Amino acid sequence: MKKIKFIGKLLFFSNIVLAIATLLAYVSPSVSPNLFWPVAFFGLALPYLLLLNFIFLLYWVFRGKTRLFLSLTVLILGYKSIPNFVQLRFDSDNTTEEYFKVLSFNVRVFDLYMWSKDRSTRNKIFDFLAEEDPDILCLQEFYHTDSPDSNYIFTTLDTLKEFLSAKNYNVYYTSTLRDVDHWGLITFSKYPIIGKGFVPFAVKDDNACFYTDVQIEDQTIRIYNTHLASIKLNKHDYKAMQEINKNEYSVDLNKEAMLLNKIKYGFIRRASQADSIKKSMKASPHPVILCGDFNDTPASYAYNTIKGDLMDAFVESGSGLGRTYIGEFPSFRIDYIFHDKSIQASNFFTHPEKLSDHHPISAKFKIEKN
Repeated sequence: MKKIKFIGKLLFFSNIVLAIATLLAYVSPSVSPNLFWPVAFFGLALPYLLLLNFIFLLYWVFRGKTRLFLSLTVLILGYKSIPNFVQLRFDSDNTTEEYFKVLSFNVRVFDLYMWSKDRSTRNKIFDFLAEEDPDILCLQEFYHTDSPDSNYIFTTLDTLKEFLSAKNYNVYYTSTLRDVDHWGLITFSKYPIIGKGFVPFAVKDDNACFYTDVQIEDQTIRIYNTHLASIKLNKHDYKAMQEINKNEYSVDLNKEAMLLNKIKYGFIRRASQADSIKKSMKASPHPVILCGDFNDTPASYAYNTIKGDLMDAFVESGSGLGRTYIGEFPSFRIDYIFHDKSIQASNFFTHPEKLSDHHPISAKFKIEKN
């Protein structure tokens, strides 16, 4: 009997620690990692913390204990967070010709470095984009070369201009090597482009945010396309992640410490970038649609800051978990489409294609008439 009571007390203590961690996760989107970075780690774990609280709730209900109110209270306090991670909808596509389609996709430089070990991946990406035929297309980790290789041609901009219906484009290169190889982001549009600009980041690196003003009938819409700071994992980091997933750890924990340090600085860099994007959008004279790879979950400062008063197309019209990242590092959604309240979203979809380390996402929009 004493052993059972001890186990019960130990479980309840664990439940208390879990509840505190979950509460810290709830406040993490409001706390800049520049001010206090440790709280961002709790936000990263929020989906798992919610699941564990639900398991504790079921356990205490089964045991008939009033301790169930701890996890129940925590779950009630965080009910607004749940729709950011999961949506249940069974609506059919009821959009009309008034709607225009926006697609966002981190194409991982069209598999330039042969991560997939399949030379046809680049062409499969082209086929996918041609079939989807978006009115507005935002690509992150775009790559183009002006010097074609006879064995593996990567004049991707020329190819996309040739087959896409969206012929107008605005490209922003973050780096160029040998004057011919370009990396960056690009936005294509079926509509006329009447303005361009970029968001300056405090630290210049391979991340960026730029905007494209497009004319849709008598309305100008500002399309932001962004790629926020990644963790920049190398093969040793991925190996460490695999070992953590298998509950195997190095003796001195050096690899794990280095991995956590990279995640920490990723949080800090994205916080600064998010502040810059927020400032730019606030000054926009036009309604905004923002697409991008945030490298961060919905329980993050970057998500909360950039979203602000905008609407999340997944929350408005998506279904399922919406998980967009494909890789060793556990994640849910890190790719997003936000939109102004004056724009109506429908049919958000996370595409199942695995042509990159990200799933493509798309949604249909209609400008509400005044």
